[in-house]
Amino acid sequence: MKNKSLLPLVQGGMGVGVSAHRLAGTVAKLGGMGTISSVDLRRHHPDLMQSSEQNSSKAHINQCNLIALDREIKAAKALAAGNGAVAVNIMKAVSAYPEFVRQSCESGADAIVVGAGLPLDLPELTEDFPDVALIPILSDARGIQLVLRKWMRKNRLPDAIVIENPKFAAGHLGLADVDQMDNPNYQYETALTETHAIFEKLGIAPIPLIVAGGIHDPQQIQELLALGASAVQLGSAFAVTTEGDAHQNFKQVLVDAEPEDIVTFMSVAGLPARAVRTPWLDAYLHKAPKLQQVAKERDCSEGFDCLAFCGLRDGVAKSGQFCIDRQLAYALAGDVARGLFFRGSEKLPLGKAIAPVKELFDYLLSALSPTPLNSSAAS
Repeated sequence: MKNKSLLPLVQGGMGVGVSAHRLAGTVAKLGGMGTISSVDLRRHHPDLMQSSEQNSSKAHINQCNLIALDREIKAAKALAAGNGAVAVNIMKAVSAYPEFVRQSCESGADAIVVGAGLPLDLPELTEDFPDVALIPILSDARGIQLVLRKWMRKNRLPDAIVIENPKFAAGHLGLADVDQMDNPNYQYETALTETHAIFEKLGIAPIPLIVAGGIHDPQQIQELLALGASAVQLGSAFAVTTEGDAHQNFKQVLVDAEPEDIVTFMSVAGLPARAVRTPWLDAYLHKAPKLQQVAKERDCSEGFDCLAFCGLRDGVAKSGQFCIDRQLAYALAGDVARGLFFRGSEKLPLGKAIAPVKELFDYLLSALSPTPLNSSAAS
């Protein structure tokens, strides 16, 4: 990412397998930052799936996923042909987080993006790879200040920061409880203003801020850039593009969803999550209270512990009681009856259309100057 000029569009990481090499590489090829989600990428590789079925030990499945991550990064970089940037999104909450970070660096990722927890150890994990950009995902200025202070003691600063508003985002939300959704500190203007004040207070140069959650309109992007954002990040809008790595049925579920079909619920990771109300999710929400009453510790049903904390495996009643890897894998394959389909709360930029990434780029950038914006996330 060093010494590059990127368009102010970032494609968010989406697992399991929703954003792999085809989507991330295409976004990068067009001059933006494409993001591969590191979670369970073996599902895109039949040979690795067959291997992990023959040997279902945790260590072997993790190794298969590291091989898949290496393949996906290299394929995305080849597709990008030197343009844009290819990042890898790694959840702090996954048990193999350190291994995914190192593999991403060794495989040539331009950036590491970390959410679902505070990545206080990211500078140490990447110290042998100083050219890899480090980008934490946070929700408000308070969390940003904490990470900055910790990282400053290690003589490292983030190359960019994603500020995600949990009121609108898809997937796992950076909240302890759904009741915090309307916290004014998460509002774009407040978060941007307070974060720039923190830069001044700490005596550091402004770090590029990437605003995420609910972005769907060119004028909205123009306004956010005017407020001090360097770029915006979208997830669901990219998931439904022609180049999105999920099954066509997956894309159709997302574009067909009406506002009343999108619900927030407690996930197995102990965090609220936002998804489309499908037959599986509807049935789960109906029986969730009973499942939580009988929650108890159990072995992982998938043969490996994908999350460091799993409400189902660990028997934590207040958390979700289902296997998230399995349900997301069903969604990736287009299984509408059994899949869990994460989606943001706001309308999609191109409405009900499933269109190429280029068309989405053209629409989102239509209110901006055609000249690429410099981002020190890329410098």
